Amino acid sequence: MSRDYESLSKEALVEILRRRDAQAHYGLIWEREEIPAEKALNRDFVGLELDSELSCGDGPQGNLIIEGDNYDALRLLTSTMAGQFQLIYIDPPYNTGRRDFVYNDRYFDATNRFRHSTWLEFIYQRLILARDLLADDGVIFISIDDNELFNLGLLMNQVFGENSFVANCIWQKRYSRENNSAIGNVHEYLLVYSPNPDAFKLRRGMLPVDERTRQNYRNPNNDPRGPWRLVPMNGPGLRPNQQYPVTTPSGKVLYPPEGRHWSVLEPEFERLRAAGRVSFGARGDSAPGLIRYLDEVSGLVPWTWWAHDEVGHTDEARKEVQSLFGTQTAFETPKPLRLMRRVLDIGAPEKDALVLDFFAGSGTLGHAVLEMNTADGGNRRFVLVSNRESTEEDPDKNLCRDVCAGRVRRAIEGYNGKDGGAVAPLGGSFAYARAVRVPMHRLEHQLTNDLVWSHALLMAGHPLAPYEGPVAKSVCDEQMLLYCANTKPATMKKLGEALQEHRGPAAVFTWAPAVVTALAEELDRPLTVVAVPEDLRRTFRQGKARVVDNDNAVEEAA
Repeated sequence: MSRDYESLSKEALVEILRRRDAQAHYGLIWEREEIPAEKALNRDFVGLELDSELSCGDGPQGNLIIEGDNYDALRLLTSTMAGQFQLIYIDPPYNTGRRDFVYNDRYFDATNRFRHSTWLEFIYQRLILARDLLADDGVIFISIDDNELFNLGLLMNQVFGENSFVANCIWQKRYSRENNSAIGNVHEYLLVYSPNPDAFKLRRGMLPVDERTRQNYRNPNNDPRGPWRLVPMNGPGLRPNQQYPVTTPSGKVLYPPEGRHWSVLEPEFERLRAAGRVSFGARGDSAPGLIRYLDEVSGLVPWTWWAHDEVGHTDEARKEVQSLFGTQTAFETPKPLRLMRRVLDIGAPEKDALVLDFFAGSGTLGHAVLEMNTADGGNRRFVLVSNRESTEEDPDKNLCRDVCAGRVRRAIEGYNGKDGGAVAPLGGSFAYARAVRVPMHRLEHQLTNDLVWSHALLMAGHPLAPYEGPVAKSVCDEQMLLYCANTKPATMKKLGEALQEHRGPAAVFTWAPAVVTALAEELDRPLTVVAVPEDLRRTFRQGKARVVDNDNAVEEAA
């Protein structure tokens, strides 16, 4: 909201300038006050309404697809699953002006003078929530093109901090020349950030050894250990304790090349030499090289150049969509499965990793998770969030139900491809749920048993399941979770029986915490009691939505 500076006194203006100078800092600034408020921003409580008919596979359904605005979904997830995700990948709208950015129920006008600021505010509101979902050694990958690359980079520095930058990967999205521009555009980017890059480096996955790498290993001397190659034993920079002389078998004395050092300390060099792991060439007078065997290479360190023949291209992605849905128009800008596999290889190597995509689009990341689990026997889980993307022009569109969930369902159950051949099912399951808003001041009257139960399950880390009252129960990893919907005698009896049957850790969500606490004391049963709706209201993350109060002052939630 703009100020009426003309009505202010000199002293008031000077004070405003002092405050502004004191707050000045290097970074990205956009026109937050001038752009239209986003309709999706709100401070309501958000719950999940499970749709069993649109869910897929047998329970427990560890994977989750959420239909709704991702601002709502992120506030729900940060309230229930903060710090739990090893990997977040998103493919947000690129703000190209070609009907790719739905804002306030219509496609954003590319001629709007606040085009970049509107996009930045839209992304910012979601990134500040996503930041709290990552584990300390987690990582976020964001796909983007030239339209907003530099703005997004500055925004990421502002949200995560400059020291959180890991890499800017370049994806070669095309394999044919593009001749419409002065310089053909054949690539996009993936910005990579981590709350703790050093911790992420320790857990980041290696890439599988490819055939091109294998061809560099040969066995000209029939070494019983198999193929090998020479690795130079020097590195850049001067290290005084690694500048020692090396005497070759021919008697020649060598030092590291100018400006470089030997890659190991002298005792380690002599150990490797004695073990027959150092080569000085056929004549015994070349610079030393380390003999590295192919069986010692567990994987390749990722680098920032992602060629199309390694991770796929846009044409491949469209053909995958056509194979799944019979048409390439089901989703306009899909990413190829191999690209998502590369992201997962690096960011979710653990077989039990939890991953999130809150711009899920056609559901490629979920599909890739299922493929990866099938390949290595893993149990990685995904949470996908997709809006309906309905607009004033197309009010009945439901991208989440028809495309995102549709694709993942086909991958799980199997389908007939474009050529008529059967594609084998990958197996797995997912729960399908809709994000439902409830005004904070109406929780006592509008918070349904279904919403309470789904919220309880998420908070406890249990798979979503239908509410079956009046005492709903879930047991996962020896922890029992209960929701007591009322305090009728029959209900309390059933609750007491459940508490006595299970002697492990237990938590009860209840509208009457005093009554449940008294029952626990009577049974001499340790218990965690969660008060509904008070504790839900207290712990719910409301986000940073800008709200204008009655005095026209802009207030931002913490």
